[in-house]
Amino acid sequence: MEPVFALLHLVMTIIIFSKCNGTDCTLLGESVCPQISKDGDVIIGGIFSFHSSWEITDFLDVRAIQFSQSLMFAIEEINNNSSLLPGVSLGYKIYDACTSKAVGVQVAMALVNGNENSVSNKPCTKPAQVQAIIGESFSSVSMAVVMNIGPFSIPLVINLPPLSVLVTKKNIPHILRTVPSDYHQSRALAEMVRHFGWTWVGAIRRDDDYGNSGMAAFTQVAQQWDICLEYSLPFFKTYSQEKVMRIIEQIKSSTSQVIVGFVDPSDLEILLDVFYEHNITGYQWVGTEAWILNPLLAMLDKHNTLQGAIGLAVPKAEVTGLKDFILDLNQVKSAGSAIFTKYWETLFHCKYKVKNDSEHSPLCTGEEELSEMDNTFTDMSLMPYFNNVYKGVYAIAHTLHDLLGCKETCSTKKQPDPLTFLKQLKMVHFKTKDGEDVYFDKNGDPAATYEVINWQTSKERQHEFVTVGLYDSTFPVNSRLTLNLSSIVPISVCSESCPTGTRKAVQKGKPLCCFDCIPCAEGEISNKTVVSIVGALMTLAISLIFFKYKNTPIVKVQNSELSFLLLFSLTLCFLCSLTFIGRPSEWSCMLRHTAFGITFVLCISCVLRKTIVVLMAFRATLPGSNVMKWFGPPQQRLSVLAFALIQVLICMLWLIISPPFLFKNQELFKEKIILECNFGSSIGFWAVLGYIGLLALLCFVLAFLARKLPDNFNEAKCITFSMLVFCAVWITFIPVYVSSPGKFTVAVEIFGILASSFGLLFCIFLPKCYIIILKPEKNTKNLLHYMQIGSYFVTLKRS
Repeated sequence: MEPVFALLHLVMTIIIFSKCNGTDCTLLGESVCPQISKDGDVIIGGIFSFHSSWEITDFLDVRAIQFSQSLMFAIEEINNNSSLLPGVSLGYKIYDACTSKAVGVQVAMALVNGNENSVSNKPCTKPAQVQAIIGESFSSVSMAVVMNIGPFSIPLVINLPPLSVLVTKKNIPHILRTVPSDYHQSRALAEMVRHFGWTWVGAIRRDDDYGNSGMAAFTQVAQQWDICLEYSLPFFKTYSQEKVMRIIEQIKSSTSQVIVGFVDPSDLEILLDVFYEHNITGYQWVGTEAWILNPLLAMLDKHNTLQGAIGLAVPKAEVTGLKDFILDLNQVKSAGSAIFTKYWETLFHCKYKVKNDSEHSPLCTGEEELSEMDNTFTDMSLMPYFNNVYKGVYAIAHTLHDLLGCKETCSTKKQPDPLTFLKQLKMVHFKTKDGEDVYFDKNGDPAATYEVINWQTSKERQHEFVTVGLYDSTFPVNSRLTLNLSSIVPISVCSESCPTGTRKAVQKGKPLCCFDCIPCAEGEISNKTVVSIVGALMTLAISLIFFKYKNTPIVKVQNSELSFLLLFSLTLCFLCSLTFIGRPSEWSCMLRHTAFGITFVLCISCVLRKTIVVLMAFRATLPGSNVMKWFGPPQQRLSVLAFALIQVLICMLWLIISPPFLFKNQELFKEKIILECNFGSSIGFWAVLGYIGLLALLCFVLAFLARKLPDNFNEAKCITFSMLVFCAVWITFIPVYVSSPGKFTVAVEIFGILASSFGLLFCIFLPKCYIIILKPEKNTKNLLHYMQIGSYFVTLKRS
């Protein structure tokens, strides 16, 4: 398509723009005048399609009229605002593109060059007539306009969802949007399909840039989330009956229950009757913002073909005063524009004549069509798009305000050149009077936010557009979509999930979503409980025992605060082994090793601190020693936190520089693909493991040095033995882990985590639980009073 537009650009520039003959500059071709205009110090251009063809008697598009009214309202409001562009009046020139590429190029060049049909002895290098252009995003018209105004760097602010093809073109940076691009919409639709568990879907796309590029973006994201397209069928309103029947046959022979419609309302208007004729009903439709909120389409869906459709729409918006301005027909009548005069006559004069005259005006139509036009005139469901025009005008005004150095007044002696204006426009950031934040990102897009709309039926059997959720691209991936839908969600999968004891076997010649379930080989499935849950429950049980007997001497003497923190960290250690179970993903690969590293450091740092306190407490009993003032509860908490933060820092550097990722190992077995987690950076993994080992070794050495403390006090001995078990497990882990292939590496990791966690739990806490539950007569002050360490801690706790 690009060569065609380039050629069109060249031809139109030669024919319409101008001709330089020596020093003479003459406007060639037929001049074109704006449909609506107003003079001002600075002119803003507008291109909307009031008609669907060149025929002047063709029925008017009420939406285009209302877009132009929104532009007029914003400019009138700015001109009456003493704080924005003081002393500068804004004007406008609004043209009718007639939904035509040729006319679109013609009016775009008129906005750039002006309408003067005169001969000048000056070179054809005068500045553009407008500072910026606001327009709709029609696939054909937009591309034509974009390719032709590009060389002049005049900003084009689009108020309807633009083509993805426009977004990706680096050579046309002058496009800005007040509505998110179709790329974001495609991604949001894929996320919504994934949310409902629809892994087997069909699609109908408009056979142009809008449909093809939008569906391509959807397919790309869908494949990443294991969503399969059974079919993706192109459609255009000029398709022959034969092509339409092929679409019908494909849908009827399919097994998917969900259809994604990347189409225009006019496409669906044609297809609705065809679908009803061939009994294509009962499908779950997923719609784009182009049609999901279209009241005329809902009214035409008399057979409820689209009932229950769910899709995305630009969030609702209110602009104070705009609705009254649009509905004020005196404004329309007094505008003095031929297009508005026609609008007035069509809407009211014809309505009167239909009821009272037998002969109708050429502009008049039947009562039913007039009723539909009347409803469209009063319908404000498109207010979000009117708001986009409003925001576009204000963005231009704020940019001018900054560039003209406005304070009490603005200087209009020299208007900014297009490149300077475009650069400043991309950096503009302001709030509207209704509090909406307006800005553009590096691609000229606003933040992508959508409402999730569901078609529901009212008590009067009419379609209702109900907001059931929200999508916000600024949130993290897994929390961008929020839904509140109570109705039953249909199922659309190629194959049901395999039950326990079976595995997937892909069906030959079909997508990955279609598979058979065959029994697992012997030794590849286990129905036994996961041991980590047992460990976590045992840890919680010990925590409850310690909490119940927290005022008894044996709990106090063990420094209860550190004991509870140690029990909490041990619970996390048991649970972190669960992240190693099941099919790995990008998130689980990053979570499993970082969670393991941080929880074990928290655990070992608690044990290390207990060991240090035991040693220092005995030194504190020596005459004149004041060492324990450095080992009170605040210092203990701070040291544990410091040890843990070092590991957090190591993990953060690992995730930032080279994080773990999902890897498909095809080298281990020729007939199988093993999904496993690659470290990303082996240095990061061994740094995490090495830091844990360093703390464990230090703890073991200190506990070993404290082994000669009084026999009746066995805390140091318990810690020594627990560290001996811990170090033995992880020293054995290294050679076994390195030599274990494929899935066995995960089993070795899980074994290491569980074995070391149980070792710490049993060695440190089971002896205390034994005394608390089975030997309560030993849990008394009388028995512990001669233990200097014990009496010291009780005193310290009370103080």
